[in-house]
Amino acid sequence: MSKGNTSPAVNDWQSHARAVARGVRLRVFEHTITHNGGYLSQACSAAELLATLYTHIMKLGPSIAPPVPPPFPGVPGATNDHYFTGVGYNGAKSAELDRFFISPVHYALVLYATLVETGRMAPEGLAQFNKDGSTVEMIGAEHSPGHELTAGSLGQCLSQAGGVALARRLKGEPGRVWVFMSDGEFQSGQTWETLHVLAHHKLDNVGVYVDVNAQQCDGAMKDVMATDPLARKLADFGACVREVDGHDVQALAAASARAAGQPLFVLARTNPWQGIAILKERLPKLHYVRFKNEDERARYRVAFEAMQKGAE
Repeated sequence: MSKGNTSPAVNDWQSHARAVARGVRLRVFEHTITHNGGYLSQACSAAELLATLYTHIMKLGPSIAPPVPPPFPGVPGATNDHYFTGVGYNGAKSAELDRFFISPVHYALVLYATLVETGRMAPEGLAQFNKDGSTVEMIGAEHSPGHELTAGSLGQCLSQAGGVALARRLKGEPGRVWVFMSDGEFQSGQTWETLHVLAHHKLDNVGVYVDVNAQQCDGAMKDVMATDPLARKLADFGACVREVDGHDVQALAAASARAAGQPLFVLARTNPWQGIAILKERLPKLHYVRFKNEDERARYRVAFEAMQKGAE
């Protein structure tokens, strides 16, 4: 784990992105052991995705939010002058800069770890995770660090981001709109309705990175409700589709090039136990880790310590 320094200790962005991804896994792994629970497989599958987005792909300004997230300010309203969203951790809004939206908000812990590893949030912020009155929520909301809106149930965020993208085009803003999605969201009809709109309006300022880890809360995607051939379906709906290895930072970055007249969907094929091999024994239930007993927890702690030594 790094100490949240935005300046890479290496000369090339690829090595920096890999270091951030490794740090993300370590932070989420440590949290899971300490708190006897966590969305660990999501860190395994998405670490390189979020690391590459934040360190190389997205054009964001420096964080303008407090390093340690302030407490929940109360619900928004005309009389609540203290209300805020978590967008400040992604920098100030401007026409030239990009905007980022995370759709599967149960990945919040992974996003928080990414913010820490890229110097956008203090490590102390993770200590507030899932505590009463904290904005560092287990299921991220619009006031949570790195979030701009409440995505709600899976499948809702893409339509919200699409509206922002259309507004940005109408205003003549050159900045792009990036969305991080999970593959399970393609089981939702709202996702496909939104794709119709994105393609109809030729919103090529939208770039979507999908964590295709083939897992969901009830087990393997193929056993719950298969979505393949996903790439062909997306293309048929009018998207530009690029399939890559989701753990290859160079491939992830190369796939980000704008597609003229089409929304971009990057299907990042990932492994839900990447970097933490002990997780594989839990197949097919990888969605959330809760230890069965202290012996199992101790085994995971040994695996964490070995991984930590290897990363230093």
